Amino acid sequence: MPLVKRHLYIGGYGPGIVTIGEGLTRLASPSFLARHPSLPIVYAVGELSQGWITAFGAEGGLSPWDERATGGDSPCHVAVHPSGTLLAVANYGDGVASLHRLDARGLFEGEPIVLRHQGSGPVADRQEGPHAHQCVFHDDLLHVSDLGTDEIRRYTLDGAEPAPIALPPGTGPRHFAFAGSRLYVAGELDGSVTLLDGTRTTRVPASASGAANAPSHLEVVGDLVYVANRGPDTISVLSADDLSPVAEVPSGGAWPRHFAVHGEHLYVANQNSGGVAVFTLKDGVPEPTGEVLEVESPSCVLPG
Repeated sequence: MPLVKRHLYIGGYGPGIVTIGEGLTRLASPSFLARHPSLPIVYAVGELSQGWITAFGAEGGLSPWDERATGGDSPCHVAVHPSGTLLAVANYGDGVASLHRLDARGLFEGEPIVLRHQGSGPVADRQEGPHAHQCVFHDDLLHVSDLGTDEIRRYTLDGAEPAPIALPPGTGPRHFAFAGSRLYVAGELDGSVTLLDGTRTTRVPASASGAANAPSHLEVVGDLVYVANRGPDTISVLSADDLSPVAEVPSGGAWPRHFAVHGEHLYVANQNSGGVAVFTLKDGVPEPTGEVLEVESPSCVLPG
């Protein structure tokens, strides 16, 4: 009997958004998805040189309701403010982040605030300029990881720019997460996880395998940190307190681009092997169920 009974929305580089149990909604390169906090709306970025963001009504299947340009090149992440009044997009290609007002229906309102950036890093072929990778709203600031400049950029909700959080040169910050006063950052270029907590900094390899690693997604769930490792093709589980290793398990495919923890399950989007592997969590450690949802080039899993 299949273990997946709830909706999963899966974005990627195939023909569109796959909704488990419903089918395919065609859209060009919907590489990342986010849900409105209180309305039945799913937002998807189209990772194109002229980036787009589309709002879909999500009752009885996905129906396109609104769309607009993201203001940048190759959007790869979207996030919605907990109030439901703001949406942010990270454009990897040129490092632009953008803020979009949402009306009471969850649709786009007014002109976006386009947040351009400059800078570079020591890894010549990856850090020649800014590359925005993830947007996170936290403490009434928008935080944007910039792989190209080794920073977590910070913006007020009207676009002012306080000082960024600097990471060691060559880190290549990708996805990150807050838990109280703690900030956890996955370093794509140096294969690290960094914990910043006040004056305390802890930095460890994301994978214990010793293989070349480009960590992708990171989440904090309770007292555990989960990190997807591309190269070793594993999911690491670390202690949130000090980043000590708890477990490391195969990701169930090749090139784990993203994952979602939902209840007692973990869903891993393995981009290069074309499937979403399903795990159960036992004391927080992923255990394979043997179930793989076949999806072409998946890059994001959004539980419905």
